[in-house]
Amino acid sequence: MASMQDPATPGPVTQESVTAGPISTETGTTENDASRRQKKNARLRKAVHRHKAASKQGIQERLFTLAFSGLVYPQIWEDPIVDLEALQLQPGEHLVAIASGGCNIMSYLATAPIKITAVDLNPAHVALNKLKRAAIKYLPDYQTFHRFFAEAEASENIKAYEDYIRPHLDETSRKYWERRNLFGRRRIGYFRSNFYRHGLLGTFIGASHLLARIHGRNPRKMLTAKTREEQRKIFDAELAPLFEKRHIRWLLNKPTALFGLGIPPSQFEALKGDEQHMAKVLHQRLERLACDFDLSDNYFAWQAFGRRYATGGAGPLPPYLLKENFDNLRERIDSVDVQHRSFTEFLAAQDDSSMDAYVLLDAQDWMTTDVLTELWCEIERTARPGARVIFRTAGEDSILPGRVPDEILAKFSYDEAACRLLTAKDRSSIYGGFHLYVHQSAE
Repeated sequence: MASMQDPATPGPVTQESVTAGPISTETGTTENDASRRQKKNARLRKAVHRHKAASKQGIQERLFTLAFSGLVYPQIWEDPIVDLEALQLQPGEHLVAIASGGCNIMSYLATAPIKITAVDLNPAHVALNKLKRAAIKYLPDYQTFHRFFAEAEASENIKAYEDYIRPHLDETSRKYWERRNLFGRRRIGYFRSNFYRHGLLGTFIGASHLLARIHGRNPRKMLTAKTREEQRKIFDAELAPLFEKRHIRWLLNKPTALFGLGIPPSQFEALKGDEQHMAKVLHQRLERLACDFDLSDNYFAWQAFGRRYATGGAGPLPPYLLKENFDNLRERIDSVDVQHRSFTEFLAAQDDSSMDAYVLLDAQDWMTTDVLTELWCEIERTARPGARVIFRTAGEDSILPGRVPDEILAKFSYDEAACRLLTAKDRSSIYGGFHLYVHQSAE
């Protein structure tokens, strides 16, 4: 899922200079802190608020802003393997991406020696990306790195943070991780209590598990399957019946119910599409996650059904957490620059024909037509011939035709059939469409 991006200057739905989130959960707030948070809130509001505060839509938008102000994605939910197949990255290329949880930009770097600029408006995500960058560079070995991010629930992680990571963090990032939450615990402590249970997404998955257990169903049973046939059998028995419960169907049809997935009110209707009820859409997407990919190869399923990566080093992991990629990642980590700004804002400061790849996640689903046009004008201006732009949409179809001017889109090629094949390969199974646009030569 995307991180937060500024609609007037599009960017990640999760993005920007690292400090605590716009809505504070810590104690001892100073006037300076409040002022900084107010400025960050302004960017978040600009990205989300489209209706008057007193309207039903306006209230939903403001509730989403509140929910989205802190850590949202401990793990990004876009499949980097699909991204890499589409991007075909070459050594030395410059890629700009929405940072979100940082899993994908690190996975790109692990597989190709490129330059990456990661932007985000959500300061919590900026802090997470800077934590990962420092951990890759300064933790003593792969085993320590694996324990920190793949297991993410050991007291030794806190000592590793103090000894190896903390001295190399910028002050803003350090303050974010060491600030205390409402329970008086430092945020860095998340890494000794299963980091992936935290954040808005982690809380949403936990609440979903609780709701299932209340109804006598256990999502964790999915992980006991040894074959795809067993996956189907367990899904049909444990999870599919939940979508027939009247009160669950009622709940899922409320935009606020999906805030935990990082879906703002403006994206809710796109996800719903032509279906009369959101429960049918979510049933289809969850069924795909549970049944269409082997569990041995789908770490998204492990997060959804187990609320963590597989223990014991035997389960699937994102590319950046694999042992065989660690040396490359450490050697190249200085090629990653993390910035607290919007996508359009970054591009506006770049030279013509200077970028090779763009990763927009699903941020465009949030954007108005004017914002989309501004973004794509900057993409077209900064794109080298052959530059690739990838993004995902809640619905199946690309949202660009009819919204971005034809004279801009005419400078990009788009293969609908190829994009549908890539969509089918995306193991995260959340999105309706994966889209690839390739900038054409001026000739």
